[in-house]
Amino acid sequence: MVSACGMVEAAPAANNDFVTVKDSHFVRKGRAYYIAGANFWYGGYLGAANSVGDRARLMKELDNMRALGINNLRVLAVSEKTEMKSAVRPATTSAPGQYDEELLAGLDFLMAEVAKRDMTVVIYLNNFWQWSGGMTQYLNWFEGTPALDPNVTKDYDTYMQKTAGFYRNAAAQTEYRNVIAKIVKRVNTVTGKPYSDDAHILSWQLANEPRPGNGKATPEEKAVYVKWIDEVAGYIHSLDKNHLVSSGSEGLAGSAHDAQLYLDAHRTKNIDYLTYHLWPKNWGWFDSNNPSGSWDNAIGKSRDYLNSHIELAKKLGKPIVLEEFGLDRDGPSFSIKASTRLRDRFYREVFDIIATRAGKGDPIAGFNFWAWGGMGRAANADFWWKPGNDFVGDPPQEEQGLYSVFDSDVSSLLLIKEYADRLHAIKR
Repeated sequence: MVSACGMVEAAPAANNDFVTVKDSHFVRKGRAYYIAGANFWYGGYLGAANSVGDRARLMKELDNMRALGINNLRVLAVSEKTEMKSAVRPATTSAPGQYDEELLAGLDFLMAEVAKRDMTVVIYLNNFWQWSGGMTQYLNWFEGTPALDPNVTKDYDTYMQKTAGFYRNAAAQTEYRNVIAKIVKRVNTVTGKPYSDDAHILSWQLANEPRPGNGKATPEEKAVYVKWIDEVAGYIHSLDKNHLVSSGSEGLAGSAHDAQLYLDAHRTKNIDYLTYHLWPKNWGWFDSNNPSGSWDNAIGKSRDYLNSHIELAKKLGKPIVLEEFGLDRDGPSFSIKASTRLRDRFYREVFDIIATRAGKGDPIAGFNFWAWGGMGRAANADFWWKPGNDFVGDPPQEEQGLYSVFDSDVSSLLLIKEYADRLHAIKR
């Protein structure tokens, strides 16, 4: 439809167009809905009409992913301006309440194009890590403390402990809710449709990888974290009755390796499904400089991690999505010319567990690999991102090419398609 002002208006979504949960599984349009997805954090950036964006590239990327059977994207909603060098620029939010409407319109354009391809999107509303400003930038705004950049300090323990102060800061929480309302109540400038009525949003997500602190989080810090998840998820539901809400948790690795904390944080009725992430190299299970010597350990621990979380989901009777995982290129190398033999082997291990257990009726609802690099290419000899470079799957805190899947990684793409087809064939 076209409105009087010439804006393209999407037809109203039928109730069964929204993804819902039934018997610990996703359902859409009356059928089982399994996610074969990609992380595409920069999708809204590509959608911008200004010099940051590249709408032609965005549409081609969406076409390429759709052809592989990818039906879900996990996307960043907003970023916060910061002095930290390892953060993306420009930012959506230059200061509390000050938004770059061209970047927000980029998210609108992305959603309009996603709808044309009948894909769905998970939109996360904050970030525990520094690469988009995130929680540490909120503390910079409202406490006046420096925005901590662990890329500089190399002290992740202190970063995590201090960043968790975000949950306790009343001013930060008020502004965070303002941001949530800004996005959740937004009306798409391309389609004229309120986001709350857009069935191509699968869920709102509190943040990327929220943690209660570091691995030594206290009982009090854990309690604050559990309360924060319940209350913020409830707030989102109060604004939007149509969509699911998820936390963005990494699972046990993001819960101080405390299974009870993970369960407690996701037990609330305000969280509709569970999430978890798998990073064998980041967690010290796999040494890419000694792949043969560390492979068995990495795969054994990865299998246990994948399966144990499905069992935790059973306890809560909710679906669970493996929404991040990755491995670097052979060498190890960041070069697009490097082979992906080990990554492909790792992907197949992961995919096979997910597809097999989904086929048995377990509550695993699918995957989002990290991350779609597509047509993007690293521009600099040191592989570090600078403003004006292509966006790829690796955010500015990491070398460009570390975990990205590019459009030239044929063996990886064929593997993704193989298991996307397998998931989509499951009938329930």
